[in-house]
Amino acid sequence: MQSRTLSRELALLMLGQTSDRAGAPSAAQPTAMEGLLQQVLATLSQHVREALDRSAEDLQAAQQELLDSELQDQGEQQLPRVRQHLNAGLAAAEQAINRLSASLELPRLLLLADQDEVRRGAIDRVEAVLRDRESIDARLDGVMEGWRLTRLPRIDRDILRLAAVDLDRFRTPAAVACNEAVELANRYSDEQGRRMINGVLRRFTAARPVAEA
Repeated sequence: MQSRTLSRELALLMLGQTSDRAGAPSAAQPTAMEGLLQQVLATLSQHVREALDRSAEDLQAAQQELLDSELQDQGEQQLPRVRQHLNAGLAAAEQAINRLSASLELPRLLLLADQDEVRRGAIDRVEAVLRDRESIDARLDGVMEGWRLTRLPRIDRDILRLAAVDLDRFRTPAAVACNEAVELANRYSDEQGRRMINGVLRRFTAARPVAEA
């Protein structure tokens, strides 16, 4: 299950590097896919470095604010200023911790992305989406209920496309495909996107022929 989850996340990031315009190439050569994967991994590495740098800056800010609070006169007239420094220091420290927490998943993804099963799963999913994107989009449009797939943010469209190929080609159980799509939305989209993706996939799975379900 972990390999499939990592493959899907890598595939999502890879799709984000491809053109989504009408008439764009619907398939790519294996060498191009490998290059796309390497580009994504390089980008992830850069994100990790940037997140760690920002965390270090936040911690330095917290340290300075706490130092400033210690240097203030401890008389009652200075208490508001001391509290201000303490609150600012705590906020900066909390921000640093949050940045570190968010970036911890990226090294895990980078580390395991070298596994053949993860790499192959990511490339297979991207190839499946690019090859059948027009038909996938048409089927998703059919359950949008007055909305159009093209009006969704790119990241939400790609999450839906990956869920569709998981259901159709990789025979992932509907409940698992929907849940993992929502997890991707939690990481890369927003609350509105998460709700939209959840609703669309529920209708999409309900509309699939019994033989496919």
